[in-house]
Amino acid sequence: MILSDTSFIIATIRAEDKNHQRCREVLKTIRTSFLTTLPCITEAMHLLGVQGQETLRLQIEQGVLNLHTASPQEVKRACALMRIYADSPMDFADASLVVAAEVFNIGRILTLDGHFYAYRINGKTSFEVLP
Repeated sequence: MILSDTSFIIATIRAEDKNHQRCREVLKTIRTSFLTTLPCITEAMHLLGVQGQETLRLQIEQGVLNLHTASPQEVKRACALMRIYADSPMDFADASLVVAAEVFNIGRILTLDGHFYAYRINGKTSFEVLP
């Protein structure tokens, strides 16, 4: 399984995004399932607009993109991470992905967000950032 951040989701859907082609090429090389979090989906739906939202809804409905819903303990962990990485700063969507990485023991993430080079899984392990 590989994590997918909002920035990657948007770039794969929006043809006019400067990273669209690069992200679409990376998608062709992934041979595992995709996981994201509800905060990332919420963020993406807000930023995509009506046509992009329909594409994203179809990806969810068809099971292309799997969603993780955080437990109350995971939400608290995300809040703690936001404090730890406040100088980055870390938003809640990013924190939810770090928590998902910890819960599912996932080290790879699809993102265009450079902050993920600084974030650590369980405070120790760095992410393998793609593309």
